[in-house]
Formats: sequence, C-alpha cells, structure tokens
Amino acid sequence: MSVEVERKFLCNADTLKKLEEIGVCVGQQQIHDQYFDTPEFHLTLRDMWLRKRKGCWELKCPTAEAQSGKQGEAAASLCTRYKEITSLPEIHLRVKEVIKQDRESEAGFSQEDESWLSKLDLVCFAEFTTARCSFTLKEEGVQIDLDQADFGYHVGEIEVLISEGGDEQAALEKIRKTAEKLGLTGDQRVKGKMDVYLKRNHPEHYAKLLSEHIL
Repeated sequence: MSVEVERKFLCNADTLKKLEEIGVCVGQQQIHDQYFDTPEFHLTLRDMWLRKRKGCWELKCPTAEAQSGKQGEAAASLCTRYKEITSLPEIHLRVKEVIKQDRESEAGFSQEDESWLSKLDLVCFAEFTTARCSFTLKEEGVQIDLDQADFGYHVGEIEVLISEGGDEQAALEKIRKTAEKLGLTGDQRVKGKMDVYLKRNHPEHYAKLLSEHIL
C-alpha cells in the first residue's frame, strides 16, 4: 500500500515556464473518474474516497497523522496525505466496516462484477473527465500533474508517493523545495477538483463536508 503526499497549486504562465525548465514531460492522458458513496455520505464524511478510474478501483483514506490533525509546519498544512488501497477485497472490507454492513462478504470479486455496489447501497455521486499533462523531476522523485477538468477547472498537483510507514517528512520537504522552485507562494490550500465539482453540482453534499472540516 502506498501513501500519496500531495500539494495542489494554481498554474499561471510563469509557473508553466519554470516547470518546463526544471521538469520532463512524460505524457498526456484523459482520465475518467467515478466516485461512489452511500446516500448518507458514510464514506466521504470520514474523508474516504471510493473511486473507479480506468476500470480499476481505488480507496483513498487519510493517514493516521492526517486523522489526528497533526500538521506540523505551515508548509505541511498545504499538503494532503492519503493511503491508496487498490486491492478490491480489502476495499470491500473497509467500506463494509464504515457503513456497518454485517452481511458476509461474497467470494470471487472481480473488476467487472459490480453487484457489490448495490448490495452496499453505493451510488455514483461524481463523474468527470480530466485532461492531464504530467512532468517528472527525476532528481527529486517528484511528479507534477497539470489537470484540466471537463467542468472548467484547472489545477496543478505536486505529488510524492511513499510506502506506508515511509518518511512523510522527507516527502513533504521534496514538495516544499519543488514549490519553491516553481515560485509558488501563499499559505492557503488550493481547492481540488472534487471541492469545485461538489460546490457546483451537489451543494448539500459540499456543505456537509465543509461542516465536518473534510473540505
């Protein structure tokens, strides 16, 4: 299991110019995402994000440090840290645990069989496509993505992946140095795609997540 440490930023012409100077473009792609939760928002109100991307399932959960509210220095507070679970049986067990589902798990899960969604009362609450251009900084082990969502929002992401239990502080320092090289300033978190999507399309869901300090 990996942990994604990430800082979002708004990209302007100067930022892009600096990125092209220090990074290597590794390609462009179209990403189609679907996000699922119960009608009562059992998962997202716990900052858990069940996503289907490119036919594969992922569950993003906050790390123990993030859940405890320990942020450390100001630079760290600009970043998010999530565990990424990609094993479908483990995803199913985690989801059942959250929504208090007591029925026995069925064997033989596959990426194609999605009957478990209805059994757990999971419905798609967000769906969008993103055009992504990715850069790497080989000497830093950092990936930078420039995203343009189909609902009109543009955002950049500086990302470092580490193994669970790995050195989060080292990852945060890599992100801080990269942000410095890109000339990023300010001490306010930049909104992610989901923040903007929910605010525009599902204001009730957005308001609940705001009230619980998830977004």
